[in-house]
Amino acid sequence: MPRIALGQLNTTVGDLDGNVARMTEWTLRAADAGADAVCFPELAITGYPPEDLVLRPEFVRDGLAALEALATATAGACDVITGFVDRDEHGLYNAAAHLRGGQVRARYHKCQLPNYGVFDERRYFTPGTSGRRITIGGTEAGLSICEDAWHGGLPFIEYAGLPLIVNINGSPYHHGKIGEREDVLRARALETGAWILYVNAVGGQDELVFDGGSMVMAPDGIVVGRAAMFEEDLLMVDMDGGSGPATTDHTAAWPAETEEVYRALVLGTRDYVRKNGFEEVALNLSGGIDSTLVAVIATDALGPGAVRVLAMPSVFSSPESLADAEDCARRLGIRLDVVPIGGEVDAYEVSLRPLGAADGLAAENLQARIRGTNLMAVSNATGAMALATGNKSEYAVGYSTLYGDMAGGFAPIKDVPKTLVYELCAWRNAQGPGEGPIPARVITKPPSAELRPGQKDTDSLPPYDILDPIIERYVEDDLSAEEIVAAGHDAGTVARVVALIDRAEYKRRQAAPGVKITPKAFGKDRRLPITNRYPG
Repeated sequence: MPRIALGQLNTTVGDLDGNVARMTEWTLRAADAGADAVCFPELAITGYPPEDLVLRPEFVRDGLAALEALATATAGACDVITGFVDRDEHGLYNAAAHLRGGQVRARYHKCQLPNYGVFDERRYFTPGTSGRRITIGGTEAGLSICEDAWHGGLPFIEYAGLPLIVNINGSPYHHGKIGEREDVLRARALETGAWILYVNAVGGQDELVFDGGSMVMAPDGIVVGRAAMFEEDLLMVDMDGGSGPATTDHTAAWPAETEEVYRALVLGTRDYVRKNGFEEVALNLSGGIDSTLVAVIATDALGPGAVRVLAMPSVFSSPESLADAEDCARRLGIRLDVVPIGGEVDAYEVSLRPLGAADGLAAENLQARIRGTNLMAVSNATGAMALATGNKSEYAVGYSTLYGDMAGGFAPIKDVPKTLVYELCAWRNAQGPGEGPIPARVITKPPSAELRPGQKDTDSLPPYDILDPIIERYVEDDLSAEEIVAAGHDAGTVARVVALIDRAEYKRRQAAPGVKITPKAFGKDRRLPITNRYPG
């Protein structure tokens, strides 16, 4: 009757010693709880994804030494299954190791290598050609890694009839992904008749967020246990002879979609800031809904003492916006400095007017760029990471200013459509305390960049409830303009939006990274040429 622990860890890419130390600590915890084995995520030794680090021979060598160090450190505890980078004369492998008694007893090489979206595994790894069976607490088990489970071929075709299959993962989050994983594991369980122990990574790595949600899938396709979402967890699983029933020491709740998106944004922001060595962040808090949401996310992620905001009103900024910024900062308990930019705008216009660059759009963008310059100056002076506050709708159609509101080291809501921004604000306010951190007027007033008198976003763009579905179909679904029109959208609006999206590619290429929460984010998910005459 084996007891197996699923060690849902937040590792850091390149921190080989730190990752080994964490796994050693958790292995001892699992052993103290009576576990026969503990399973850690995909490439837990190196952190996931290590990307081009694996092309450095010394990195692979040091990773293999770290694996041996983990085996030695856990020799007197329970078995360990963990992910690492292996190599032989044929190439590099995304691999799983079975450690026991201070030795590497078995190695498995991932057979199915994903090469789509954010995944480039065929750039680095050679696919494995067979499964690998091990024994845990007297029960035979098969090893597999992440993408292996998304296909019906190797190694699962070799595991039919086995009582147990371990699947270690580095599966990044996007909304809807949790249900997709369950469907995939259910299919594999029904095909093989095995219990599937699925352990996933948790934490942020650049633009990716790993949401955890490790689970136990029964042979009949029922989930009988689930680890926490968006936080580290150690889930204990008791098998009755390996064939069932299986019981777990806890089952975490499955959050609603808006909550899971918000928690992904908080986790991704926290880990990006902390893992890159920053203690504080700074941002422009205009009193608009986007910067307000970013301020709230940053505060929830890092604490109020680590968040500093600047309100930088111009002559076109409404008194209500400044009042809303001050109210939000008060509710969050964060530092707010009011820095009027009217004098700076005037000085620039005097210099630029002889050049014909002090009117119209140039004058509007000048305000945004002055704010970006001030924000970066504070960042340089204090060491705080500057946060950009643009959303996916704006990045899609170029409704953002290079070296202005796009300035910063990280863009937390870069992949959040404007309509979802409103949903997230409403959800967060419902969590409290009291009426929530976001003033009601921030949510109810018409969105505006406030760069000219009476300006509203709808002066330049379709309403967001019309714009966002078009962006989703063109960017995430790769539909043509004709197909989008056939789905019921106005032809003129579609043509205009598609043209805006195509023209803004050069801007997006210069944007800060941000948390991925949709199936296709700007960046690695979507790689289009900047110089491109193909019609949308």
